[in-house]
Amino acid sequence: MTISSMDMDAAEQVAVNRTYRAKKKAQGVHYTPTILADFVATQIVTAFQLEPHEGVIEAMDPAAGDGELLLSLLSELTTAGFKHIKVSGFETDTTALVTAKTRLQQRYPNAVLDLSADSFLHFVSHNCTDRDGDLFRPPLPKYVDLIIANPPYVRTQVMGARQAQILAEQFDLSGRVDLYYPFVIGMARILKPGGVAGVIVSNRFMTTKSGAGLRRAICEEFDVLHVWDLGDTRLFEAAVLPAVLLLRKKRHEKSRAEAKFTSIYSVSHGTANNLTTNITEALDQEGVVENGPNGQRFLVRQGNLDHGHTLDGVWRIGTNESSRWLATVKRHSWGNFGDIGKIRVGVKTTCDKVFIRSDWDEIPVSERPELLRPLTTHHVARAFRALDNTGTKILYPHQLVEGERKTVDLNEFPRSAQYLKMHRRQLEKRTYVVESGRKWYEIWVPQDPAAWGYPKLVFRDIVDKPVFWIDSTDSVVNGDCYWLGCREPKKIDLLWLALAVGNSTFIEAFYDHCFHNKLYAGRRRFMTQYVEKFPLPDPNGEMGKAAVGLAKQIYAGIASSDVSSLQGELDQIIWRAFGLPLEKVSR
Repeated sequence: MTISSMDMDAAEQVAVNRTYRAKKKAQGVHYTPTILADFVATQIVTAFQLEPHEGVIEAMDPAAGDGELLLSLLSELTTAGFKHIKVSGFETDTTALVTAKTRLQQRYPNAVLDLSADSFLHFVSHNCTDRDGDLFRPPLPKYVDLIIANPPYVRTQVMGARQAQILAEQFDLSGRVDLYYPFVIGMARILKPGGVAGVIVSNRFMTTKSGAGLRRAICEEFDVLHVWDLGDTRLFEAAVLPAVLLLRKKRHEKSRAEAKFTSIYSVSHGTANNLTTNITEALDQEGVVENGPNGQRFLVRQGNLDHGHTLDGVWRIGTNESSRWLATVKRHSWGNFGDIGKIRVGVKTTCDKVFIRSDWDEIPVSERPELLRPLTTHHVARAFRALDNTGTKILYPHQLVEGERKTVDLNEFPRSAQYLKMHRRQLEKRTYVVESGRKWYEIWVPQDPAAWGYPKLVFRDIVDKPVFWIDSTDSVVNGDCYWLGCREPKKIDLLWLALAVGNSTFIEAFYDHCFHNKLYAGRRRFMTQYVEKFPLPDPNGEMGKAAVGLAKQIYAGIASSDVSSLQGELDQIIWRAFGLPLEKVSR
């Protein structure tokens, strides 16, 4: 339905805005600051002015909220001389829609407004049968010229697996679906060929496995004109690392534009080449920029979008320097970490208070569960060799039977049975465990019980510098770490070589060239889809053998002596092994 106009005084409007924002914050919605809304609107109108157009300009925001983005877009359009504008919008929160319509009518009384209290995704999925069909029922337009959007970010585990599955089916997606994925695909279904969209999204989709389907869909449906990775600029109140996509709907399947790519991330060192008063002003610069009165420094890089040779390839910034750097690495690479074995995340109990404790020894032996195993967590993380375990153990009710992982029979472990039954009510609150056909006392993600006894390369996920270590015990790895097991004795030295590479400053530089997915405070994400692609030099070459020897030496001595000089020597060897001079890595 279409929301009717309402009159509000200033005090009422402030109260409505406050209520709306509190409600949306609880739902994980992140508001667009005016400075970013203006930036996106400017980019859209600038690109649109290069396209042939006539008649009424039809613009849309599929998640209109309180109208901030539409206000910025109308401002840019009127400044550019467009006089006949129709604005459409969707928003399921009626309070927000009233706010949006009031603001828009007050500022632009001549604009034709059609704001609908409907779900954009529901509307598109039920009215877009095919690309050439009747996409919209009146009075909404069949196609729109412009879209400006900041769709909600809600991941699969928040929206629920069933809802994610429905959206995946409706919008031809697979894997873990974030709510903004179908929004972007839905925009492609209603944008005119040659129409322009400016979309604010989380930058996660550019580099994660779950984002592959969206990356492919964008490349198939749109000409990507520009990508701005806004990194850790803190433009949003919440911990969201945003990106802005400037997209043009393809006129024909083979059309392709060379996309520009701009990235901006904070750095702790470097001399600023330019001073700027705000983040969006800094996006036109290159190099280290000092922004604002607090003197915060950002590294701004300008290049082109590089997604390899596949439509769903990882998106990264491509520069001539970066391309040459990676080409050198490739020439000197023998293989990668993924050639050693499968990289997995650690176990996830989804009820750690029951399964994981450091005070098991305080329970009398006669009552202590039999199924306890040592647990490796990020608390013992140290490069090369972990710190001593503080006694943290996990009750691990899984075993290998005839080559298959099985849940243990509690009748065979009476003390464990007694302990788990004490916590049965709490464990059964994990309804998804039982509904999936599992036993109520299972660990949700147990991994392979047979793998724990093999040598493992363990590493932390979110860190400012890499922390990889060798674990030669039968310890279970917790879900706050990832691990790479090695079952083949002939590959053990490859594990040591990976240890050497993983703890080097070279791998930080490789990460930044390939992925550049940093979180706040310069922290990087070391997870499967990145680490499996980390390169290895020739293990039989002079440098490879030297690296393995030094890694073993550091591992043996790190607990009892200063090995910093050996670590420095090893770091230089790794750079030389990949044909590169040692360089300082930005943090």
